[in-house]
Amino acid sequence: QVQLVESGGGLVQPGGSLRLSCAASGTIFIINDMGWYRQAPGKQRELVSTITRGGSTNYADSVKGRFTISRDNAKNTVYLQMNSLKPEDAAVYYCKAAVHTGPRIYELDYWGQGTQVSVSS
Repeated sequence: QVQLVESGGGLVQPGGSLRLSCAASGTIFIINDMGWYRQAPGKQRELVSTITRGGSTNYADSVKGRFTISRDNAKNTVYLQMNSLKPEDAAVYYCKAAVHTGPRIYELDYWGQGTQVSVSS
């Protein structure tokens, strides 16, 4: 019903930047909160940043001041600008969207398939 496709991951040197994108498609009535999560090998998935439909944002302490989340509601797309990347930022990054597929259908969370971010010299 709803698909989320991430892009923009890759290999970058410490101190470098990447911009992730996540586009939602399918049967979408409205998308409320969108967000980015990450999972490093051997660790649990953790929240990186979220953004409400109105643009209010939330960040993990570890990325504050370095990462910026934004969204384009017309395109059902969320972005994550990552600057000053550190080796500890390396992980698979997943986007999540809270979606209503109809006016009287309850909200469900949908996840993307993930995009790898590697930070190494």
